[in-house]
Amino acid sequence: SGGGGGMAAEGDVELELETEPNGSGGGGDGAGGRAAEKPRKHDSGAADLERVTDYAEEKEIQSSNLETAMSVIGDRRSREQKAKQEREKELAKVTIKKEDLELIMTEMEISRAAAERSLREHMGNVVEALITLTN
Repeated sequence: SGGGGGMAAEGDVELELETEPNGSGGGGDGAGGRAAEKPRKHDSGAADLERVTDYAEEKEIQSSNLETAMSVIGDRRSREQKAKQEREKELAKVTIKKEDLELIMTEMEISRAAAERSLREHMGNVVEALITLTN
C-alpha cells in the first residue's frame, strides 16, 4: 500500500498541474469551488493567493493615504506661505521713523533688517520694540 500512496501523490501533482491554468484564468469563483473537491494541498494555494491580493490592496490603500497626506501638507504649506506674505505686506505698510530704527540698531547692536522688523512688528512703537528685544 506504500507504493499505492506514492502513486496517489503523483496523481495529485498531475491534477494540480492540469487545474492550475484553469483556476487562475477562470477567476476566483471557479478556483474556490474546485478547491473543496481537491486535496487539502490545493486549499493552501488559494489561501496564499488571497493573502497576496489582500497585501496588494493594502499597499494601494497606503499609497493613496500617502498622496492624501502629501496634498494636505502641501495645502497647509501654501496657506502658511500666503499668511506669511500677508503678514509681510501688513508689516511693510507700517511707517517707522529712521531715528527709531537707528536707535534700536545702536542700542541692541543688531542688523538694520532685524531692527526694522522688530519696529514694524510693534507698529513703529520704539519702546515696545526695545522691550521685546531686551527680553
